[in-house]
Formats: sequence, structure tokens, C-alpha cells
Amino acid sequence: MEVKLADNYGFCFGVKRAIEIAEKYKNSATMGPLIHNSDEINRLKDNFNVKLYRDIDEVQEGDTLIIRTHGIPKNDLKQVKKKSAKVINATCPFVTTPQQIVKKMSAEDYEILIFGDESHPEVKGVRSYAKNPENVHVVLNLDEAKKLNLTNTKIATVAQTTKKKELYLEIVNYLTLINKEVRIFNTICDATFENQDAARKLSKEVDVMVIIGGKSSSNTKQLQTIAAENCPDAYLIENKNDLNLSWFENKKICGITAGASTPDWIIKEVVDKIKTL
Repeated sequence: MEVKLADNYGFCFGVKRAIEIAEKYKNSATMGPLIHNSDEINRLKDNFNVKLYRDIDEVQEGDTLIIRTHGIPKNDLKQVKKKSAKVINATCPFVTTPQQIVKKMSAEDYEILIFGDESHPEVKGVRSYAKNPENVHVVLNLDEAKKLNLTNTKIATVAQTTKKKELYLEIVNYLTLINKEVRIFNTICDATFENQDAARKLSKEVDVMVIIGGKSSSNTKQLQTIAAENCPDAYLIENKNDLNLSWFENKKICGITAGASTPDWIIKEVVDKIKTL
């Protein structure tokens, strides 16, 4: 089985930075999963004693607490700081940017529209920085944006950092036609652009694609969607144990890409196993 890797894949700048922070601060804890990769979170726990807190009530005075790459809601951050914990902010700078945009634009009385998944921790955090959360609208696609009936108003738009730029353009183009003022902020990160473009290119050259990453990871699921546009046999796995021999029957070339939270050691294990098929 021939294996071809995408030109760009795997850890992005924000994730690399967060992992380095977690490795530096041994015996610490993270507020929520640091990244969307359970295998890497387990490695940090086993090798560096980095615990995982899922609720603010778990935070104790004197804890060293690392804020996840996706950020947390503004009020949660305030509560954590009141507990006299040492707070290390590992929020990705690309996520901090839309937080500050929403804070500024809502203070200037703009309606806020976020292109993203309402249940995603990044979006929850970004939304919390608005002066009035009631004036924040979250949509996943153009149809949802049309249902809001936002017309003749001032709107500022941001996007979840891992979303597809083409879908964001559809939404903002529509909004500019029916509103008197639309402020458009491109907050989709560069690494997402590059990984998606590389996955699209590779999917045209292979007959089976394997996308490696956490199944709760937004950017990894986007990579699978993009790959499937050209290569219907596109499979999302978390590690080598998820591989299925039947996927590779009568296939000659396997393309591999990985989400922004996927470490090199997991990618190598998957590649090595596929090469033995």
C-alpha cells in the first residue's frame, strides 16, 4: 500500500504552544480538555500529571490551572481567578482575536453574528464577550442566517477558527445585500486554510483517505468532509486501532491528513500500520 501525506497536516501553532505549556507546568490541571485529542491528553496525564477538570467547582486554592486552547466563557475565567488559583492561559491567539472583536463591536452596538457551532467551547467563549449575549446570533450555514431576518441593521461577523472559508463567504455575501452596514472579520486561522487546501489537493490523487484526529474535533471533521468531496472513501480515525482492513481492499494509494490536535506520534503509528497492509 502506497501512502501519501498531505502537504500540511497535524499540530497547529496554538496546539503546539498549549502542549509546551502543559509539559512545562507539571502537576497542573486544565479547565476542560486542553485539545480535542484524548490520546494526547492521556499522555500528558501519565507523563506530566496534568489533570483534567470539567467543572469550576473542582478548582482548588493553590492549583495551577491551564485554560484550554479553545478558551472558556468570560465569567468562568473570572470565577477561576477568584479561587486564588495560578491561571496559565493557553487559549490560542487565533481564538483570543474573535473574543476581543466581539467585545469591541458589541460595545459599539453592533449585532453580532458568529459562523460556527453553538455547542463548541470556542464559540461559547467568544459569545460570552458580548455586552449583551441576546444580540449574538450563531449560525452553521447560509440557511440558518436567512432565517434570522437580520435586515437594515449594523452587523459584525466573526467565524469559528476552524470553519470552511467558502461557507463563511456565502453568509457574509448574503448579509451585505440586505443590511446597511456589515463589518466582516476573517477569523478563520491560517493553519486551517492550509490544512484544508492540502486535504482537498491530496484527495484528488488517491483512492482512499484516512483523516486522523479526535472525533469531537471540528477541524478534523471538516477535513473529512473536504476529502470526501473528491474521494468518497474518506475515513476519520483517532488512532491506529480504528483502522479497518476492508477499507483498503482493491486500493492502491492511501492519502493521510490529520487534524490540528493530532500529535506526530499518533500519525506515525497509523502510517506504519497502513504500510504493512
